Amino acid sequence: MSRQSVARAHQKIQELSWEPAYHEPVSQYGTDYSFQKAQKKDPLKQVLRSYFPMQEEKDHRVYGAADGAIRGNMFRQVQERWLEWQKLFLSIIPLPEISAARAMPLLFRTVPNPELHNGQAIQMIDEVRHSTIQQNLKRLYMNNYIDPAGFNSSLRNFQNDYCGTIGRQFAEGFITGDAITAASIYLTIVAETAFTNTLFVAMPAEAAANGDYLLPTVFHSVQSDESRHISNGYSILLMALADEDNRQLLERDLRYAWWNNHCVVDAAIGTFIEYGTKDRRKDRDSYAEMWRRWIYDDYYRSYLIPLEKYGLVIPHDLVEKAWDRIYNKHYVHRVAQFFATGWPVNFWRIDAMTDKDFEWFEHKYPGWYAEFGEFWKWYAKLSHKGEKVLLFNSDVGYVYPHRCWSCLVPCLIREDMVVGEINGELYTFAHELDRWTTMVAFNDEYEGRPTPAMGRFSGKREWETLYDGWDLADAIKDLNFVRSDGKTLVPQPHLRFDDKEMWTLDDVRGNTLGSPLNALRGMSPADREKHLAEYRAGFTINPCN
Repeated sequence: MSRQSVARAHQKIQELSWEPAYHEPVSQYGTDYSFQKAQKKDPLKQVLRSYFPMQEEKDHRVYGAADGAIRGNMFRQVQERWLEWQKLFLSIIPLPEISAARAMPLLFRTVPNPELHNGQAIQMIDEVRHSTIQQNLKRLYMNNYIDPAGFNSSLRNFQNDYCGTIGRQFAEGFITGDAITAASIYLTIVAETAFTNTLFVAMPAEAAANGDYLLPTVFHSVQSDESRHISNGYSILLMALADEDNRQLLERDLRYAWWNNHCVVDAAIGTFIEYGTKDRRKDRDSYAEMWRRWIYDDYYRSYLIPLEKYGLVIPHDLVEKAWDRIYNKHYVHRVAQFFATGWPVNFWRIDAMTDKDFEWFEHKYPGWYAEFGEFWKWYAKLSHKGEKVLLFNSDVGYVYPHRCWSCLVPCLIREDMVVGEINGELYTFAHELDRWTTMVAFNDEYEGRPTPAMGRFSGKREWETLYDGWDLADAIKDLNFVRSDGKTLVPQPHLRFDDKEMWTLDDVRGNTLGSPLNALRGMSPADREKHLAEYRAGFTINPCN
């Protein structure tokens, strides 16, 4: 189709939209935003007649690459360390895609713009397609990789996993609370415009370096759709800016969305890229270098800062805090350490770092070895059957962390950990910004303004509270992280595939899991203050043991 005919078709489609006069519309998805003065323009017009042939061609390339990977024996050449981490990644990523598809109908009623509704409907189709090809990628890994355990059960298991619950609550943020906050600011303005750069561009590059050229094919196909999604978000942002009453909410939501995306996406993708790779070339970019290029320069400087010309206050301080946490405070490395510590309650193998890894990390992050080198040496030693489970070995000097009630990533930068009281109950937060998110942004009033549409954090969010007091072996059985023989664990702290090296339920039985939050709540005020001071200083004993 010519560009002119696409524009005419796009204009014609809007004539199909109408407001029924035979009943009073019911608002299913509320928002505190107002769009009375909004200009109604879609800068990136797209119609199904041009959309479907384009997507068909992209699918041919994806499935052709899948066929080539099987015929070319890719799965016997790819690094096992890389594919093991894909068990977690590919268990989580389809849910954000489906949640993004479900988010689009939230905008149909709240954004009074038939021109944009067409783009949102196409984005909904995009997201379903993304989930489909990602699920198919996971199926190919499962059918061809040397150890399919974990791939075969991840749809059922990721949502109650020690780490997967973090991804679940992140994806559910697209579809809960204020429709504009969730489906526009959090999803399209921040997640898709900023963080898909490291997710769908930087990560595929690392996959290729580890012998996996199938994931780059799939995820570059996904990323090629993001320009339309970014356009949808930018159009709604400009509409919201047209009404001065929205400015206060926009600034609130930019702060919340940026910080939560940083906390979750950087934790996950940074760990996959830094700890799932065997490529230790000194000239290869670290995650910090990728982040500086793809998010700091290409998003923050090129997209966010220009919004200041509209009078919008940009969260410069949060961007700088995020960078400081990634580069100076070793945020990603602390997340990887946390994942490895809890290896028995995950559903994939976590490989120990080696001397080659140590050398690369120290080159990219000066001071890394002094902070983490001994831990990974302990991890390698304790990866053998008959050794004490890492999580319960006080000799390693690792204190199990409190969990953040807001982002669900643990309070790993210990000096930043704070607490807050909600309805008489104590909660822990990884940073003051996380406490602000829960106690200020997600409230029924914001700076004196009623915000009834804003969401709330509720339910059984903290993994540790669900298994407080359980024997580790019983928890693993409850999680269904046991292989078909009924005793061998799905997770393993190594990449040794000999059956004699595999840990079983008997090897972990006798260790009791504990909830740091429940322990904290049970302390006297004086003991609690002492514990928190020691925790922030980094030398407290584990409250769960």
